Amino acid sequence: MYRPRVASAPGTCLIVVPTYNERDNVADISARLLAALPETDVLFVDDNSPDGTGALLDEMATRDARIHVMHRAGKLGLGTAYIAGFGWGLARGYAYLFEMDADGSHDPRHLPTMLQLAQDGTDVVVGSRYVAGGGTVNWGIGRQLISRGGGVYARTILGVKVRDLTAGFICWRRRALEAIDLPTVSSNGYSFQIEMKYRAITRGLTLVETPIVFEDRRVGQSKMSRAIFAEALLKVWALRFGPT
Repeated sequence: MYRPRVASAPGTCLIVVPTYNERDNVADISARLLAALPETDVLFVDDNSPDGTGALLDEMATRDARIHVMHRAGKLGLGTAYIAGFGWGLARGYAYLFEMDADGSHDPRHLPTMLQLAQDGTDVVVGSRYVAGGGTVNWGIGRQLISRGGGVYARTILGVKVRDLTAGFICWRRRALEAIDLPTVSSNGYSFQIEMKYRAITRGLTLVETPIVFEDRRVGQSKMSRAIFAEALLKVWALRFGPT
């Protein structure tokens, strides 16, 4: 079993967490993130949530200097939220930048292991549901088939070996994000995750999948839709035959 040796030094690690109507989740996930990696900072990127998530995050930030909040004008999409958050972190010198959900589906207990893999030299560490030791909880058979089938479809077209191309729990080394050329990333939904990994691979960066157990959100509603899934299916063709 892989065991991380050290935690991050202050100011070296940032966790980017997009939010939209996550008021019931952010206090709990923030506490869990900071308990797992006490020396890290957390940046919440809020898209003007109607439920008051942004205001609650501002209150949390006044109580803990490790919490930061970026407010955006409206619901601009997951991909652009991560790009904005990564840009914020790169401009402030962070060496390791995580992306993960606000709803608790990504268990913070995996953070130290992922960070250690990055500190050991891996450019992109993917928390994967589909390698040995990984899995999902509270998923129906339909969702499992769609997720696994979509992964096989994308891997086949792109010619890559990554088992969980749509995974959204990732640790990036700074040099990886700089190599990807973030301003030119064109995807926004689930295809954003595919495009980012594909760009990393085509640029010769190292990518490792480490097992995680993904538990479906317990509070609120999933933001996954047929349109987002269809975008991902079509985008892989543009990635395969277009510039990256």
